[in-house]
Amino acid sequence: MLSKHPRVIESDAQTVFDLFRSHGFSEKDIKTLTMRLPKLFIYHVKKTINPKIEFLKSLGLSELHIAKLLSNEPYVLTRSLENHIIPSVQALVRFLGSDVSASKAIKGCHRMLEFNFEKVLDPNVSIFRSHGVPESLIVKTFLINPRTLLLKGSRVSEIIGDVKELGFDPNTVLFALAVCTMARMSKACWERKLETYRSLGLSKDEIYSAFRKQPMCMINSVKKIHKLMSFFMNKLNMKPSMISKNPGILLFSLEKRIIPRCSVLQLLLSQGFIKEDVKFPYVLKMTDKNFRQRILSKYEAVVPEIVKAYKGKTEFQGFSSSFNV
Repeated sequence: MLSKHPRVIESDAQTVFDLFRSHGFSEKDIKTLTMRLPKLFIYHVKKTINPKIEFLKSLGLSELHIAKLLSNEPYVLTRSLENHIIPSVQALVRFLGSDVSASKAIKGCHRMLEFNFEKVLDPNVSIFRSHGVPESLIVKTFLINPRTLLLKGSRVSEIIGDVKELGFDPNTVLFALAVCTMARMSKACWERKLETYRSLGLSKDEIYSAFRKQPMCMINSVKKIHKLMSFFMNKLNMKPSMISKNPGILLFSLEKRIIPRCSVLQLLLSQGFIKEDVKFPYVLKMTDKNFRQRILSKYEAVVPEIVKAYKGKTEFQGFSSSFNV
């Protein structure tokens, strides 16, 4: 810490520690915060730090959330309360319609207070409006992924143009999801993912068809795309075209959802309780409640091993034939 900020040795560190403790910060929170931003020790705690914490409390944020926020984004404390934090929060409240919504947004994205909303948010909202996106959907887009409306205006315009070119209707939630998905990555990253899907057997039309059905299928990392596609094709004998028709299955966890359910089906199939014409993507899309009620509860008395399989304690070997869509 001293190597980063030698003046720390001259500070009244105890006063800083006491202030954060008085606001409910744990020892771990204080350590994380001060190690990341040592110059907090040379701030005037009553004039500089305390008013910012009190302002965050006035928004309805709990001490726990404030501690988490500032531990993740300590540089918020370097921003001017009057010239940056308050005006930005006021702009956020105007946009979202209430203090409660602004508070929820800040909880969901700690980096939010780093941005100057007056300079970034308002111009981007105008870009969305110019493309015919209704106000309610602009707000929804922001709540799905705040970073979408905090990008440079030129990038926002580019993304919206690309999404509209792919056939998305600006009045639908799928449009918002598509924009948010593209906003999460650079153009180079987007191209790498397209190439990954192509290398695994999907045509360009199939990739875009899948994206139109479920935009979030492009959120996965290249590594996860490889892992999921390889599993579906090699272990389940699914054709790439079948996967593209059911892109929602690319959002599930392989370890927590896909393999356990496959293991259950494998046991039931091997003992003749189900037939190979079961619609596998539908089984994957079932909620946990429905899967337990319609599969586990129905068969666990006659095939008790499926409970162990559902908990991921049975090795899945793969299916010899493919399932239907």
